Amino acid sequence: QVQLMESGGGSVQAGDSLRLSCVASGDTIGISAMAWYRQLPGMERKERELVAIVYNGGRSPYYADSVKGRFTISRDSAKSTLYLQMDSLKPEDTATYYCNAPYYTREFWGQGTQVTVSS
Repeated sequence: QVQLMESGGGSVQAGDSLRLSCVASGDTIGISAMAWYRQLPGMERKERELVAIVYNGGRSPYYADSVKGRFTISRDSAKSTLYLQMDSLKPEDTATYYCNAPYYTREFWGQGTQVTVSS
């Protein structure tokens, strides 16, 4: 079992920055990668979009085209913490952001943190 707890969301103006954090606890050894997803207003859970993912073993992170060059994903394995540095935020980045961890044949989700960007 893995527990994920996000923090760092908030309400900001366009062009501002935020850093999201996700602390993993439990059997973190079994986590093969960690990712950030977001669920935009009106979007169903199954439609959550992948924002960025960082893999074990040094493979380059993946970013959605919509955030490439503005967001940076990183992971501090010693602290079992995943980060998402979000710069040059846009109103269309408004969403609930979720931390995700694939774990063998399962995956775990955090409870989400709200990010609201006003113009």
